[in-house]
Amino acid sequence: MPEAHTTAAHVGSHRIDLVVRGADVHTLDPDRPRASALAVRDGRVAALGTDWDIESLVGPNTRVVDAGGRMVMPGLVDVHAHLGFGGQAAAWELTLPPMSGVTEILGSVRDRARALGPDDWVVGGVLVGPVFQAVGNTAMLAALDEVSEGRPVMLRDESLHNRWVNSRALEILGVGDGTADPPGGRYVRDAAGRAVGLLLGAPAADAEAAARRAVADPRERDAHSARTAVSVLNSVGVTAVQDAATMGSWLDVFTGLDRDGELDAWVVGSLPAREFIEPGPVGPELFDTAPERRSPHVRPDFVKAVLDGVPATRTSKFLEPYRGVEGAAAVAGGEPTGESLFTDAELVLLLEEAVARGLHAKLHATADGAVRQVLDAVQRLRERHGGGPVFHLAHPEFVHPDDVPRFRDLGVVADASPVLWFPNPMNGIIAQQVQEHYMQRIWPLRELHEAGALIAAGSDWPVATGLPNPWLSIETMVTRRNPDPTFPGDLAPGQAVDLATAIRAHTVNAARAAGLSQETGRLRPGMSADFIILDRQLHDIPVEEIHATRVLQTWFAGRQVFSHRAQVAA
Repeated sequence: MPEAHTTAAHVGSHRIDLVVRGADVHTLDPDRPRASALAVRDGRVAALGTDWDIESLVGPNTRVVDAGGRMVMPGLVDVHAHLGFGGQAAAWELTLPPMSGVTEILGSVRDRARALGPDDWVVGGVLVGPVFQAVGNTAMLAALDEVSEGRPVMLRDESLHNRWVNSRALEILGVGDGTADPPGGRYVRDAAGRAVGLLLGAPAADAEAAARRAVADPRERDAHSARTAVSVLNSVGVTAVQDAATMGSWLDVFTGLDRDGELDAWVVGSLPAREFIEPGPVGPELFDTAPERRSPHVRPDFVKAVLDGVPATRTSKFLEPYRGVEGAAAVAGGEPTGESLFTDAELVLLLEEAVARGLHAKLHATADGAVRQVLDAVQRLRERHGGGPVFHLAHPEFVHPDDVPRFRDLGVVADASPVLWFPNPMNGIIAQQVQEHYMQRIWPLRELHEAGALIAAGSDWPVATGLPNPWLSIETMVTRRNPDPTFPGDLAPGQAVDLATAIRAHTVNAARAAGLSQETGRLRPGMSADFIILDRQLHDIPVEEIHATRVLQTWFAGRQVFSHRAQVAA
């Protein structure tokens, strides 16, 4: 392995744009794991080494940043986020705190409505499952009507498949008590047949479309939402993200920003196989447009399918019945274990459609029944096509022990999101729904890691969290505890991983999973100069303090794209 100063000597000082020195650089590159300085040219890492080595590369036009001994590491990679919705939520919408109750939700709607025009929509979320079910009656519809003061309201549930709307919104949608349910969804009614404002499945997309039609300039709004989404992620150190459900309209927004030099992150798209949240082409009609929608930093390389729901609402597909079989059957459509949204044949056909186009697949499967269905389908694809295609199994919250080694054997990525592997109210709700033994192995990250599976972490922002915090994610992968003393104890502590594994899940592994391993996720000459400067050294502090980590600077492709007010010297 060449010494760092030899690398610097070969680089030469001409056209070095940036030098960062006085740093504790953790490269995550096994060939050169540590350095104190790095040099950047044309948006790429040109050299790494000691301050003395890199000093020789400083030219008259080189920007020099002194990190003051702080930790520098590669930019983080979020393998599962919803950029469009996250940006909209941050820029325009009502964001409800996690686990908000009905009283808090109604108060927030009232405050938001009074700040809007008489025909503006109150749009926001998310409502967790128990709250969403509790508002399914005419009394709660009347309460929502009162606080909205005549404005249309649309609130999303945590699955993003369903909506709670008020009477004004129902009127705009043309929905009355006698309106027939559409294919793929229904309007929830009370015992007297009156619509109560809950839209399940397909009607949710109609509500989204109606709210969008009320926007005066949707193109500019979307561009602003996209910039906001990337800015939020940059602020917590993320420089690459895989969008988990990317409609063609959003791909066009991101590629447009990229071609104008305004995109400050790598974006990997996941094209929905079926209508997911927003209206528009899906499936093969959308898949076929992927090549024309690529740009230097936008990669529409995956398809996306949702096989089940979430355990809290008993819509995940398990191998064993939910607690209380009768209640489970009533909620899950007749099957006490929950049902898959795809038949085995439909899933295999979808994967064949992806592979035929050179695309990979991200598959939502939260419970062991759906997980096994995905693994069985991937096994068939591997037998036919070998190891080329990449398959993500998103949210593997519950995995049967027999299936853990199959992740490694079949080369399936464990897309470990959302951040729910520590005590919190949602896991208390899940524990009430599933057999007791399931909670003892919830989020089996240690088992997956020890079996050789590739674990890549994501935020599932804004579905699982109002704002992404990868540092909380890293900490709780190690502790399985909540930093908030309101929620004491730990959750399946035997599934904790070490700090190095948690960091790799948010960098190297996630970049590899997203198809970006040659571009980002580590600091190595020739790779994109995506790095962050932190306010603390992660390896020298108690792991319980990692959640409070603050990013001081974020750099993408050699450009500073975020700076905290606590500046480092430049």
